[in-house]
Amino acid sequence: MKKLISMIVVALSLALPLQAAAEGLSEDRVRELVLETIRENPDIVMEAVAILDSRQAEAQAASQAEVLDEERETLERDPNAPVLGNPEGDVTVVEFFDYNCPYCRRAKPEIEALLAADPNVRLVYREWPILGEGSVFAARAALAAREQGLYEDFHWAMMGMNGRAEESAVLRIAEEIGLDIVQLRRDMEAQEIDAHIQTSMRLARALGITGTPSFVIGDALVPGVVDVERLQTLVSDAREPEQ
Repeated sequence: MKKLISMIVVALSLALPLQAAAEGLSEDRVRELVLETIRENPDIVMEAVAILDSRQAEAQAASQAEVLDEERETLERDPNAPVLGNPEGDVTVVEFFDYNCPYCRRAKPEIEALLAADPNVRLVYREWPILGEGSVFAARAALAAREQGLYEDFHWAMMGMNGRAEESAVLRIAEEIGLDIVQLRRDMEAQEIDAHIQTSMRLARALGITGTPSFVIGDALVPGVVDVERLQTLVSDAREPEQ
């Protein structure tokens, strides 16, 4: 609360009449004027909070736009990231996800519907295991499945599973779709898998992503479950500049 009040004082200080600054008022006097203003007009506190929220949102959006521009190649064309849909598609959808995220599982049918409706979508997956050891094991197993050409089968099976993705459940699903478990365990230790997960962590941190699923589509960064209609609109928006 003390920190919030200090932030409000700063925000209100910025809103003081210009002549106050011209008079060379001390910091203490400025604070007195701010507190007097608050006592006379309590509603101004909410206005100050709104100003702060707006400025923070603008700063975050500007930072995200800069990172998207700088990291576009890695986000969309990382050769160490799985690609579903049409590898030659004209719009790329990037999803950060975790196999133990219930919202990611809820997004599964929406993603499938998007791919079925639009044959020109590239879907790039960023395995971002942030929900415990089971998530890390699942992500490593999924990425290792690439070596046997079964990443997509494994991914959809994992997204459709019940219960948590822990080692025993992950290996059971791996066996069900025909993966060689001995090879899978060996491939799970590959440096490429470490690199993929580390890159996902770095990108998420740089973009300010705080949860899964999160989507990057063109210049839009969209958190949470997104229905197919919204996904299609975002894809259309990303495609528009090229038309």
